Amino acid sequence: MSKFILTGLLAFGSLSLAAQQNPDWEPVFRKINDEVQQNSKAYSTLKEATETIGHRLTGSANGKKAEDYTFNLLKSYGFTDVRYQPFEVESWSRGTLAVSVGNSATALQPVKSVSLAHSPVKADLTAEVVDMGNGLDSEYVSKPGLVKGKIALVYLGILPGTTGRYLHRSEKTAIATKYGAKGIIIINTVDGGTLLTGTASVTGKLIPIPAVCIGKEDGMKFKEQLKSGPLYSRLNMTNFSGMIKARNVIATIKGSSLPQEKIVVGGHLDSWDLATGAIDNGIGSFSVLDMARTFQKLKLAPKRTIEFVMFMGEEQGLLGSKAYVAAATKNKQIDQVRYMLNFDMTGDVRNFSSSVPAAKELFQSIGAIANKIDTTFANGFTTGAGLHSDHQPFMLQGVPTGGGGGARGVNGPAGCYHADCDVFSLITSEQGMKNTVRFVTMLLYGLGDAPTIPVKKLNDEETKQFLLQHNLKEPLVLEGEWRWKD
Repeated sequence: MSKFILTGLLAFGSLSLAAQQNPDWEPVFRKINDEVQQNSKAYSTLKEATETIGHRLTGSANGKKAEDYTFNLLKSYGFTDVRYQPFEVESWSRGTLAVSVGNSATALQPVKSVSLAHSPVKADLTAEVVDMGNGLDSEYVSKPGLVKGKIALVYLGILPGTTGRYLHRSEKTAIATKYGAKGIIIINTVDGGTLLTGTASVTGKLIPIPAVCIGKEDGMKFKEQLKSGPLYSRLNMTNFSGMIKARNVIATIKGSSLPQEKIVVGGHLDSWDLATGAIDNGIGSFSVLDMARTFQKLKLAPKRTIEFVMFMGEEQGLLGSKAYVAAATKNKQIDQVRYMLNFDMTGDVRNFSSSVPAAKELFQSIGAIANKIDTTFANGFTTGAGLHSDHQPFMLQGVPTGGGGGARGVNGPAGCYHADCDVFSLITSEQGMKNTVRFVTMLLYGLGDAPTIPVKKLNDEETKQFLLQHNLKEPLVLEGEWRWKD
Protein backbone atom coordinates (compact mmCIF):
# COMPACT_ATOMS: atom_id res chain seq x y z
CA MET A 1 0.00 0.00 0.00
CA SER A 2 1.08 3.22 0.13
CA LYS A 3 0.68 4.33 3.52
CA PHE A 4 -1.27 7.31 5.09
CA ILE A 5 -1.65 6.09 8.64
CA LEU A 6 -5.19 6.79 9.66
CA THR A 7 -5.51 9.07 12.66
CA GLY A 8 -9.22 9.64 12.15
CA LEU A 9 -11.56 11.51 9.87
CA LEU A 10 -13.46 14.71 10.59
CA ALA A 11 -17.09 15.77 10.62
CA PHE A 12 -19.11 12.67 9.96
CA GLY A 13 -22.19 14.22 11.55
CA SER A 14 -23.76 13.37 14.87
CA LEU A 15 -26.91 12.51 16.69
CA SER A 16 -28.09 14.80 19.46
CA LEU A 17 -27.95 12.12 22.15
CA ALA A 18 -24.45 11.64 23.56
CA ALA A 19 -23.60 8.08 24.58
CA GLN A 20 -22.99 7.61 28.28
CA GLN A 21 -20.32 5.55 29.94
CA ASN A 22 -21.58 2.26 31.33
CA PRO A 23 -20.53 1.60 34.96
CA ASP A 24 -20.37 -2.12 34.18
CA TRP A 25 -17.50 -1.59 31.75
CA GLU A 26 -14.69 -1.20 34.29
CA PRO A 27 -14.70 -4.81 35.53
CA VAL A 28 -14.86 -6.03 31.92
CA PHE A 29 -11.98 -3.75 30.95
CA ARG A 30 -9.92 -5.03 33.88
CA LYS A 31 -10.46 -8.59 32.69
CA ILE A 32 -9.38 -7.55 29.20
CA ASN A 33 -6.27 -5.88 30.61
CA ASP A 34 -5.28 -8.91 32.70
CA GLU A 35 -5.93 -11.40 29.89
CA VAL A 36 -3.84 -9.52 27.33
CA GLN A 37 -0.99 -8.72 29.71
CA GLN A 38 -0.74 -12.36 30.77
CA ASN A 39 -1.65 -14.33 27.65
CA SER A 40 -1.38 -12.20 24.50
CA LYS A 41 -0.40 -14.13 21.37
CA ALA A 42 0.07 -11.12 19.07
CA TYR A 43 3.86 -11.04 19.22
CA SER A 44 4.42 -14.80 19.18
CA THR A 45 2.04 -15.54 16.29
CA LEU A 46 3.56 -12.76 14.19
CA LYS A 47 7.02 -14.19 14.89
CA GLU A 48 5.83 -17.65 13.89
CA ALA A 49 4.22 -16.35 10.70
CA THR A 50 7.32 -14.45 9.58
CA GLU A 51 9.47 -17.54 10.22
CA THR A 52 7.19 -20.15 8.63
CA ILE A 53 5.47 -18.19 5.86
CA GLY A 54 7.79 -15.33 4.99
CA HIS A 55 6.28 -12.51 2.97
CA ARG A 56 2.50 -12.44 2.48
CA LEU A 57 2.11 -11.16 -1.09
CA THR A 58 -1.49 -11.34 -2.28
CA GLY A 59 -2.07 -13.96 -4.95
CA SER A 60 1.17 -15.81 -4.22
CA ALA A 61 1.64 -19.21 -2.60
CA ASN A 62 2.80 -17.38 0.51
CA GLY A 63 -0.33 -15.24 0.46
CA LYS A 64 -2.49 -18.37 0.46
CA LYS A 65 -0.46 -19.79 3.36
CA ALA A 66 -1.07 -16.59 5.32
CA GLU A 67 -4.83 -16.78 4.66
CA ASP A 68 -4.93 -20.40 5.82
CA TYR A 69 -2.75 -19.67 8.85
CA THR A 70 -5.11 -16.90 9.93
CA PHE A 71 -8.26 -18.96 9.35
CA ASN A 72 -6.87 -21.88 11.38
CA LEU A 73 -5.63 -19.56 14.12
CA LEU A 74 -9.10 -18.08 14.57
CA LYS A 75 -10.59 -21.57 14.63
CA SER A 76 -8.09 -22.56 17.33
CA TYR A 77 -9.31 -19.60 19.39
CA GLY A 78 -12.79 -21.13 19.42
CA PHE A 79 -14.53 -19.15 16.68
CA THR A 80 -17.36 -21.04 15.03
CA ASP A 81 -18.31 -18.18 12.73
CA VAL A 82 -15.11 -17.73 10.73
CA ARG A 83 -15.10 -17.69 6.95
CA TYR A 84 -13.14 -16.86 3.85
CA GLN A 85 -14.37 -14.08 1.59
CA PRO A 86 -12.87 -14.95 -1.80
CA PHE A 87 -12.34 -12.36 -4.49
CA GLU A 88 -10.74 -12.43 -7.91
CA VAL A 89 -9.09 -9.30 -9.25
CA GLU A 90 -6.41 -8.13 -11.59
CA SER A 91 -3.13 -7.85 -9.73
CA TRP A 92 0.60 -7.31 -10.25
CA SER A 93 3.87 -8.89 -9.18
CA ARG A 94 7.45 -8.09 -10.01
CA GLY A 95 9.68 -10.00 -12.40
CA THR A 96 13.14 -8.90 -13.50
CA LEU A 97 14.73 -5.45 -13.29
CA ALA A 98 17.98 -3.84 -14.38
CA VAL A 99 18.55 -0.10 -13.97
CA SER A 100 21.69 1.67 -15.12
CA VAL A 101 22.72 5.33 -15.20
CA GLY A 102 25.59 7.21 -16.82
CA ASN A 103 26.81 10.36 -18.55
CA SER A 104 25.99 8.96 -21.98
CA ALA A 105 23.56 6.40 -23.34
CA THR A 106 26.47 4.09 -24.12
CA ALA A 107 28.31 4.33 -20.78
CA LEU A 108 25.78 3.21 -18.18
CA GLN A 109 26.56 1.68 -14.78
CA PRO A 110 24.18 -0.56 -12.80
CA VAL A 111 22.24 1.00 -9.92
CA LYS A 112 20.56 -0.85 -7.05
CA SER A 113 16.82 -0.45 -7.55
CA VAL A 114 13.39 -2.00 -7.18
CA SER A 115 10.34 -1.91 -9.46
CA LEU A 116 7.27 -0.03 -8.31
CA ALA A 117 4.02 -1.94 -8.59
CA HIS A 118 1.84 -1.71 -11.67
CA SER A 119 4.77 -0.88 -13.91
CA PRO A 120 4.39 -2.33 -17.44
CA VAL A 121 4.61 -6.07 -18.03
CA LYS A 122 7.63 -5.39 -20.21
CA ALA A 123 9.68 -2.23 -20.73
CA ASP A 124 13.15 -1.48 -22.05
CA LEU A 125 13.68 2.27 -22.11
CA THR A 126 16.86 4.29 -22.55
CA ALA A 127 16.40 8.05 -22.25
CA GLU A 128 17.77 11.24 -20.79
CA VAL A 129 17.11 11.88 -17.09
CA VAL A 130 15.77 15.25 -15.92
CA ASP A 131 15.50 16.47 -12.34
CA MET A 132 11.88 17.26 -11.49
CA GLY A 133 12.47 17.99 -7.81
CA ASN A 134 9.54 16.93 -5.63
CA GLY A 135 7.52 15.92 -8.67
CA LEU A 136 4.69 18.37 -8.00
CA ASP A 137 2.47 19.66 -10.78
CA SER A 138 3.81 23.19 -10.32
CA GLU A 139 7.36 22.04 -11.06
CA TYR A 140 6.33 20.65 -14.45
CA VAL A 141 4.35 23.79 -15.25
CA SER A 142 7.39 25.95 -14.47
CA LYS A 143 9.53 23.89 -16.87
CA PRO A 144 7.21 23.39 -19.86
CA GLY A 145 8.13 20.48 -22.11
CA LEU A 146 11.29 19.61 -20.19
CA VAL A 147 10.30 16.06 -19.26
CA LYS A 148 8.61 15.09 -22.51
CA GLY A 149 10.13 11.88 -23.87
CA LYS A 150 12.54 11.66 -20.92
CA ILE A 151 12.84 10.01 -17.51
CA ALA A 152 11.76 12.09 -14.51
CA LEU A 153 13.96 11.96 -11.42
CA VAL A 154 11.69 12.70 -8.45
CA TYR A 155 12.16 12.81 -4.68
CA LEU A 156 9.70 10.61 -2.78
CA GLY A 157 8.82 13.22 -0.16
CA ILE A 158 9.58 16.93 0.09
CA LEU A 159 13.22 17.88 -0.42
CA PRO A 160 14.93 19.64 2.51
CA GLY A 161 14.71 23.39 2.07
CA THR A 162 11.67 23.20 -0.19
CA THR A 163 7.96 23.39 0.41
CA GLY A 164 4.92 21.84 -1.18
CA ARG A 165 2.04 19.48 -0.65
CA TYR A 166 2.99 15.89 0.10
CA LEU A 167 1.89 13.57 -2.69
CA HIS A 168 1.81 9.80 -2.84
CA ARG A 169 4.29 8.12 -5.20
CA SER A 170 1.40 7.08 -7.44
CA GLU A 171 0.24 10.68 -7.72
CA LYS A 172 3.74 11.81 -8.64
CA THR A 173 3.88 9.09 -11.28
CA ALA A 174 0.51 10.17 -12.70
CA ILE A 175 1.71 13.77 -12.93
CA ALA A 176 4.95 12.77 -14.67
CA THR A 177 2.95 10.72 -17.17
CA LYS A 178 0.58 13.62 -17.80
CA TYR A 179 3.48 15.85 -18.82
CA GLY A 180 4.95 13.29 -21.23
CA ALA A 181 7.59 11.45 -19.19
CA LYS A 182 8.51 8.03 -20.57
CA GLY A 183 9.74 6.74 -17.22
CA ILE A 184 10.18 7.78 -13.61
CA ILE A 185 12.92 7.19 -11.04
CA ILE A 186 11.82 7.91 -7.48
CA ILE A 187 14.46 8.64 -4.84
CA ASN A 188 13.78 7.11 -1.43
CA THR A 189 13.98 9.44 1.57
CA VAL A 190 15.75 6.95 3.85
CA ASP A 191 19.52 6.73 4.42
CA GLY A 192 21.58 3.60 3.90
CA GLY A 193 20.59 2.59 0.38
CA THR A 194 17.19 1.33 1.58
CA LEU A 195 14.84 0.47 -1.25
CA LEU A 196 11.10 1.09 -1.10
CA THR A 197 8.42 -0.65 -3.09
CA GLY A 198 4.68 -0.03 -3.38
CA THR A 199 2.28 0.89 -6.12
CA ALA A 200 2.94 3.68 -8.61
CA SER A 201 -0.63 3.49 -9.90
CA VAL A 202 -3.45 5.68 -8.67
CA THR A 203 -6.03 3.33 -10.15
CA GLY A 204 -4.62 -0.09 -9.33
CA LYS A 205 -4.24 -0.73 -13.06
CA LEU A 206 -1.05 -0.94 -15.10
CA ILE A 207 0.68 2.38 -15.67
CA PRO A 208 2.06 3.24 -19.14
CA ILE A 209 5.61 4.04 -18.02
CA PRO A 210 8.24 2.08 -16.05
CA ALA A 211 8.60 3.29 -12.44
CA VAL A 212 11.45 2.38 -10.12
CA CYS A 213 12.83 3.39 -6.74
CA ILE A 214 16.52 3.93 -5.99
CA GLY A 215 18.34 4.64 -2.74
CA LYS A 216 18.68 8.12 -1.32
CA GLU A 217 22.46 8.28 -1.71
CA ASP A 218 22.38 7.29 -5.38
CA GLY A 219 19.50 9.65 -6.10
CA MET A 220 21.08 12.68 -4.47
CA LYS A 221 24.35 11.95 -6.28
CA PHE A 222 22.52 11.93 -9.62
CA LYS A 223 20.83 15.24 -8.76
CA GLU A 224 24.26 16.78 -8.21
CA GLN A 225 25.64 15.32 -11.45
CA LEU A 226 22.75 16.80 -13.40
CA LYS A 227 23.87 20.29 -12.38
CA SER A 228 27.03 19.89 -14.50
CA GLY A 229 25.82 17.82 -17.43
CA PRO A 230 23.30 15.35 -18.81
CA LEU A 231 22.54 11.90 -17.44
CA TYR A 232 20.96 8.93 -19.17
CA SER A 233 19.33 5.83 -17.80
CA ARG A 234 18.14 2.46 -19.01
CA LEU A 235 15.11 0.92 -17.30
CA ASN A 236 14.76 -2.71 -18.35
CA MET A 237 12.04 -4.71 -16.62
CA THR A 238 9.55 -7.54 -16.84
CA ASN A 239 6.54 -8.00 -14.55
CA PHE A 240 3.36 -10.04 -14.21
CA SER A 241 -0.14 -8.66 -14.45
CA GLY A 242 -3.24 -10.78 -14.49
CA MET A 243 -6.16 -12.17 -12.55
CA ILE A 244 -5.36 -13.56 -9.13
CA LYS A 245 -7.45 -15.19 -6.42
CA ALA A 246 -7.29 -14.11 -2.80
CA ARG A 247 -9.40 -14.30 0.35
CA ASN A 248 -10.23 -11.98 3.19
CA VAL A 249 -10.62 -13.85 6.46
CA ILE A 250 -13.57 -12.83 8.63
CA ALA A 251 -14.50 -13.88 12.17
CA THR A 252 -17.76 -12.72 13.72
CA ILE A 253 -19.15 -12.43 17.25
CA LYS A 254 -22.89 -11.86 17.02
CA GLY A 255 -24.33 -9.02 19.05
CA SER A 256 -26.38 -9.95 22.09
CA SER A 257 -29.24 -7.48 21.55
CA LEU A 258 -28.39 -5.35 18.48
CA PRO A 259 -26.98 -7.99 16.10
CA GLN A 260 -27.92 -5.96 12.99
CA GLU A 261 -25.56 -3.18 14.06
CA LYS A 262 -21.94 -4.00 13.32
CA ILE A 263 -18.50 -2.76 14.34
CA VAL A 264 -15.83 -3.80 11.85
CA VAL A 265 -12.21 -3.92 12.99
CA GLY A 266 -9.50 -4.88 10.55
CA GLY A 267 -5.99 -4.65 9.25
CA HIS A 268 -4.35 -5.87 6.11
CA LEU A 269 -2.71 -9.27 6.36
CA ASP A 270 -0.83 -9.01 3.08
CA SER A 271 2.64 -7.56 2.64
CA TRP A 272 5.09 -6.78 -0.11
CA ASP A 273 7.60 -9.43 -1.06
CA LEU A 274 10.90 -7.65 -0.34
CA ALA A 275 10.86 -8.76 3.32
CA THR A 276 8.36 -10.31 5.75
CA GLY A 277 6.11 -7.32 6.45
CA ALA A 278 6.59 -7.29 10.22
CA ILE A 279 5.74 -3.61 10.58
CA ASP A 280 3.61 -3.30 7.44
CA ASN A 281 1.32 -4.71 8.50
CA GLY A 282 2.22 -7.46 10.91
CA ILE A 283 1.92 -5.28 14.00
CA GLY A 284 -1.55 -4.13 12.94
CA SER A 285 -3.08 -7.35 11.63
CA PHE A 286 -1.69 -9.67 14.29
CA SER A 287 -2.83 -7.26 16.99
CA VAL A 288 -6.36 -7.45 15.53
CA LEU A 289 -6.12 -11.25 15.59
CA ASP A 290 -5.27 -11.09 19.28
CA MET A 291 -8.20 -8.77 19.91
CA ALA A 292 -10.34 -11.56 18.44
CA ARG A 293 -8.64 -14.13 20.68
CA THR A 294 -9.29 -11.95 23.73
CA PHE A 295 -12.98 -11.55 22.90
CA GLN A 296 -13.35 -15.30 22.49
CA LYS A 297 -11.31 -16.24 25.57
CA LEU A 298 -13.34 -13.93 27.84
CA LYS A 299 -16.64 -14.76 26.09
CA LEU A 300 -17.29 -11.04 25.60
CA ALA A 301 -20.79 -10.44 24.26
CA PRO A 302 -21.53 -6.75 23.64
CA LYS A 303 -24.86 -5.59 22.26
CA ARG A 304 -23.58 -5.10 18.70
CA THR A 305 -21.95 -7.57 16.35
CA ILE A 306 -18.15 -7.39 16.19
CA GLU A 307 -16.49 -8.45 12.95
CA PHE A 308 -12.73 -9.04 12.77
CA VAL A 309 -11.41 -8.81 9.22
CA MET A 310 -8.01 -9.68 7.79
CA PHE A 311 -7.91 -7.90 4.44
CA MET A 312 -5.75 -9.14 1.58
CA GLY A 313 -4.63 -7.08 -1.41
CA GLU A 314 -4.25 -3.77 0.40
CA GLU A 315 -0.79 -3.20 -0.99
CA GLN A 316 -1.92 -3.60 -4.60
CA GLY A 317 -4.76 -1.11 -4.29
CA LEU A 318 -7.06 -1.87 -1.31
CA LEU A 319 -8.34 -4.91 -3.20
CA GLY A 320 -9.69 -6.84 -0.21
CA SER A 321 -11.42 -3.94 1.50
CA LYS A 322 -12.94 -2.88 -1.82
CA ALA A 323 -14.24 -6.43 -2.26
CA TYR A 324 -15.69 -6.39 1.27
CA VAL A 325 -17.44 -3.05 0.74
CA ALA A 326 -18.70 -4.03 -2.71
CA ALA A 327 -20.27 -7.19 -1.30
CA ALA A 328 -21.75 -5.31 1.68
CA THR A 329 -23.17 -2.66 -0.65
CA LYS A 330 -24.65 -5.25 -2.97
CA ASN A 331 -26.44 -7.11 -0.17
CA LYS A 332 -27.33 -3.83 1.56
CA GLN A 333 -25.41 -4.71 4.74
CA ILE A 334 -23.16 -1.66 4.46
CA ASP A 335 -25.83 0.34 6.32
CA GLN A 336 -25.37 -2.03 9.28
CA VAL A 337 -21.73 -0.98 9.74
CA ARG A 338 -21.76 1.64 12.49
CA TYR A 339 -17.98 1.99 12.67
CA MET A 340 -14.88 0.73 10.89
CA LEU A 341 -11.65 0.71 12.90
CA ASN A 342 -8.50 0.25 10.81
CA PHE A 343 -5.06 -0.72 12.12
CA ASP A 344 -2.31 -0.28 9.56
CA MET A 345 1.24 -0.18 10.96
CA THR A 346 -0.34 0.83 14.26
CA GLY A 347 1.81 -0.02 17.25
CA ASP A 348 1.63 0.79 20.95
CA VAL A 349 -1.76 2.53 20.97
CA ARG A 350 -2.06 5.24 23.65
CA ASN A 351 -4.83 7.39 22.12
CA PHE A 352 -7.98 6.92 20.06
CA SER A 353 -9.04 8.57 16.82
CA SER A 354 -12.33 8.95 15.02
CA SER A 355 -13.68 10.45 11.85
CA VAL A 356 -16.38 12.01 13.94
CA PRO A 357 -15.72 14.85 16.38
CA ALA A 358 -19.08 14.04 17.93
CA ALA A 359 -17.70 10.66 19.03
CA LYS A 360 -15.15 12.30 21.32
CA GLU A 361 -17.28 11.95 24.47
CA LEU A 362 -17.86 8.23 23.89
CA PHE A 363 -14.28 7.46 22.90
CA GLN A 364 -12.81 9.40 25.81
CA SER A 365 -15.27 7.94 28.31
CA ILE A 366 -13.96 4.52 27.24
CA GLY A 367 -10.41 5.84 27.37
CA ALA A 368 -10.93 7.27 30.85
CA ILE A 369 -11.52 3.76 32.18
CA ALA A 370 -8.43 2.52 30.32
CA ASN A 371 -6.43 5.36 31.88
CA LYS A 372 -7.75 4.47 35.34
CA ILE A 373 -6.52 0.91 34.84
CA ASP A 374 -3.17 2.00 33.38
CA THR A 375 -2.11 5.64 33.31
CA THR A 376 0.22 5.01 30.37
CA PHE A 377 -2.90 5.26 28.21
CA ALA A 378 -2.92 8.99 27.45
CA ASN A 379 -6.56 9.11 26.29
CA GLY A 380 -5.96 11.69 23.59
CA PHE A 381 -8.45 12.09 20.75
CA THR A 382 -7.60 13.09 17.18
CA THR A 383 -9.43 13.59 13.91
CA GLY A 384 -8.27 13.93 10.31
CA ALA A 385 -8.88 12.58 6.82
CA GLY A 386 -6.66 10.59 4.49
CA LEU A 387 -6.52 7.90 1.84
CA HIS A 388 -4.49 4.82 0.91
CA SER A 389 -5.46 2.28 3.56
CA ASP A 390 -8.38 -0.10 4.12
CA HIS A 391 -10.57 2.50 5.79
CA GLN A 392 -10.87 4.29 2.43
CA PRO A 393 -13.60 2.15 0.76
CA PHE A 394 -15.70 2.41 3.93
CA MET A 395 -15.14 6.17 4.13
CA LEU A 396 -16.25 6.59 0.51
CA GLN A 397 -19.55 4.97 1.47
CA GLY A 398 -20.03 7.36 4.38
CA VAL A 399 -19.14 4.92 7.15
CA PRO A 400 -17.51 6.51 10.25
CA THR A 401 -13.94 5.30 10.63
CA GLY A 402 -11.24 5.51 13.24
CA GLY A 403 -8.47 3.74 15.05
CA GLY A 404 -5.69 4.53 17.44
CA GLY A 405 -2.25 6.05 17.68
CA GLY A 406 0.62 6.32 20.05
CA ALA A 407 4.27 5.43 19.95
CA ARG A 408 4.69 3.63 16.64
CA GLY A 409 8.40 4.46 16.56
CA VAL A 410 9.18 1.92 19.29
CA ASN A 411 8.19 -0.80 16.84
CA GLY A 412 11.06 -0.20 14.44
CA PRO A 413 12.39 2.52 12.16
CA ALA A 414 9.91 4.20 9.86
CA GLY A 415 12.54 3.92 7.11
CA CYS A 416 11.78 0.22 6.68
CA TYR A 417 8.24 0.94 5.56
CA HIS A 418 7.63 -0.94 2.27
CA ALA A 419 11.33 -1.75 2.25
CA ASP A 420 13.72 -4.66 2.12
CA CYS A 421 14.45 -4.30 5.86
CA ASP A 422 10.89 -4.81 7.20
CA VAL A 423 11.66 -7.90 9.29
CA PHE A 424 10.57 -9.21 12.68
CA SER A 425 13.72 -8.05 14.50
CA LEU A 426 12.44 -4.46 14.10
CA ILE A 427 9.76 -5.18 16.71
CA THR A 428 11.68 -4.34 19.83
CA SER A 429 8.64 -4.03 22.09
CA GLU A 430 6.29 -6.95 22.69
CA GLN A 431 4.57 -4.71 25.20
CA GLY A 432 3.77 -2.25 22.42
CA MET A 433 1.66 -4.88 20.67
CA LYS A 434 0.01 -5.78 23.98
CA ASN A 435 -0.90 -2.14 24.49
CA THR A 436 -2.58 -1.99 21.09
CA VAL A 437 -4.51 -5.18 21.81
CA ARG A 438 -5.71 -4.36 25.32
CA PHE A 439 -6.68 -0.72 24.80
CA VAL A 440 -8.37 -1.28 21.43
CA THR A 441 -10.22 -4.33 22.76
CA MET A 442 -11.64 -2.00 25.42
CA LEU A 443 -12.63 0.47 22.70
CA LEU A 444 -14.25 -2.30 20.67
CA TYR A 445 -16.24 -3.55 23.63
CA GLY A 446 -17.35 -0.02 24.52
CA LEU A 447 -18.44 0.75 20.96
CA GLY A 448 -20.21 -2.56 20.77
CA ASP A 449 -21.95 -2.18 24.11
CA ALA A 450 -22.80 1.55 24.24
CA PRO A 451 -26.54 2.30 24.50
CA THR A 452 -26.20 4.56 21.45
CA ILE A 453 -23.42 5.49 19.05
CA PRO A 454 -23.55 9.26 18.60
CA VAL A 455 -22.66 9.27 14.91
CA LYS A 456 -24.35 8.23 11.72
CA LYS A 457 -23.47 6.97 8.29
CA LEU A 458 -23.36 9.82 5.79
CA ASN A 459 -25.61 9.83 2.77
CA ASP A 460 -24.14 10.33 -0.68
CA GLU A 461 -24.28 14.13 -0.72
CA GLU A 462 -22.90 14.38 2.83
CA THR A 463 -20.04 12.07 1.85
CA LYS A 464 -19.23 14.30 -1.13
CA GLN A 465 -19.16 17.41 1.06
CA PHE A 466 -16.96 15.68 3.63
CA LEU A 467 -14.42 14.74 0.95
CA LEU A 468 -14.45 18.24 -0.52
CA GLN A 469 -13.97 19.73 2.93
CA HIS A 470 -10.83 17.66 3.36
CA ASN A 471 -9.40 18.40 -0.11
CA LEU A 472 -9.66 14.79 -1.23
CA LYS A 473 -11.34 15.38 -4.59
CA GLU A 474 -8.12 15.79 -6.59
CA PRO A 475 -6.45 12.54 -5.46
CA LEU A 476 -9.74 10.64 -5.77
CA VAL A 477 -10.19 11.93 -9.32
CA LEU A 478 -6.67 10.67 -10.10
CA GLU A 479 -7.62 7.28 -8.65
CA GLY A 480 -10.87 7.15 -10.61
CA GLU A 481 -12.74 6.96 -7.29
CA TRP A 482 -14.60 10.28 -7.56
CA ARG A 483 -18.14 9.21 -8.49
CA TRP A 484 -19.86 12.59 -8.42
CA LYS A 485 -20.54 14.79 -11.44
CA ASP A 486 -20.09 18.50 -10.80
